[in-house]
Amino acid sequence: MPEIAPFKGIVYGSALVGDAARLICPPYDAIPPAMQQELYKNSPSNAVRLELPAEADPYGAAASRLREWLESGILAQDSEPALYPCFQTFEDEHGVIRTRKGLFAALRLYDFAEGEVLPHERTLSGPKADRLKMFRETGANISSIFGLYADPARQVDEAISDFAETHEPLIDATFQGVRNRLWRVTDPALIATAQSVLAGLKVYIADGHHRYETGIAYRNERAASNPAHTGREPYNYIMAYLTNIYDEGLLILPIHRLVHGLPSFDAKCFIKRLDKHFTVWELPGHNALDEFLAGCSKCISYGIVLPGITLGITLDCKPEEALSTPAPEVMRQLGVLLLHDLVFGQILGITAEATSKESNLVYVKNEQEVFDAVASGKAQMGVVMKPTQVSQVIEVAASGEVMPQKSTWFYPKVMTGMVFHSLEKDA
Repeated sequence: MPEIAPFKGIVYGSALVGDAARLICPPYDAIPPAMQQELYKNSPSNAVRLELPAEADPYGAAASRLREWLESGILAQDSEPALYPCFQTFEDEHGVIRTRKGLFAALRLYDFAEGEVLPHERTLSGPKADRLKMFRETGANISSIFGLYADPARQVDEAISDFAETHEPLIDATFQGVRNRLWRVTDPALIATAQSVLAGLKVYIADGHHRYETGIAYRNERAASNPAHTGREPYNYIMAYLTNIYDEGLLILPIHRLVHGLPSFDAKCFIKRLDKHFTVWELPGHNALDEFLAGCSKCISYGIVLPGITLGITLDCKPEEALSTPAPEVMRQLGVLLLHDLVFGQILGITAEATSKESNLVYVKNEQEVFDAVASGKAQMGVVMKPTQVSQVIEVAASGEVMPQKSTWFYPKVMTGMVFHSLEKDA
């Protein structure tokens, strides 16, 4: 039963919080160099200076800056433990305004084998080593993980919605078109409701797998070096943003693929090989492709963009008949798995090693980028994907399997700078 706890969050001081739009930033792995520079220009107190410092020693810079900001009042730690509801309001790809509701809490760290917190992606050693250095130097969670739980009764959702309707937010900041609002909840009854609901459910990691595993490694280090370890210290927890899978604002967008650098790629030959496994339709363009994919909700299908031609393809056979190696039922239904195995591996000859190194693949989140890259010659071909379903994420995580890389894009990202979590003290 996952345990969540209120914590004494570290937040921006009252003198700055009114300008929070200039203070928050995406998590470290969603900040390219150009954005990092822009965020630095936004404010000398922007959270990127803690999350992804530009200094030669980013870890030392983040640690010293965190101390300085706490001493100067740029940041302040709350005096009593709280949960922090956070709503993100945005316009989806169809122009519909949606609000994703969740809350920040301290989530007890569990080894995956315990079955309380479950992943759906593999992690890489490099990002974990990077984040472990940051944990050690700062003694804090600068950014949170993003977790999902399944409560069809929506008990927590209703409780925090009622609270938000009658209280002004602590932070109200719009970043890149997304409005982010944060509240502070210290009411024992509301906290108890959230704790009791979560106690009977699993938590599925949507985003932040590297940070979660780093949290476990840091906890183990601290526990081994602390003779008085009790299991209640703040380092036994990680800051998590938790959202119900039944929340109407929860959205997963697709991540599209660009193929480049294949020495013997021939479009006509490729189409001929596709025809052995797929029904192939030639489409008149971008809008027709969107309509095609929308109409193929229950089949494995993709959009293929080649120079001068756009195709819609659907798998003809059962997935198990097309995969090169056996896979569990829950995995066979993933379009991204079959794409990487059949289309990229068997047909194009892109190895698993090349895929992991992204030697011949580029991942993009904007569908127009696929068409532009192929038209300009930057890519030999592009694949337009359908989004992974939330139910698939839950099923894969619950089965103990993991999805191929770049399978999910939960939109929007949970912003860094709304609240921070100390791993050293909660006083």
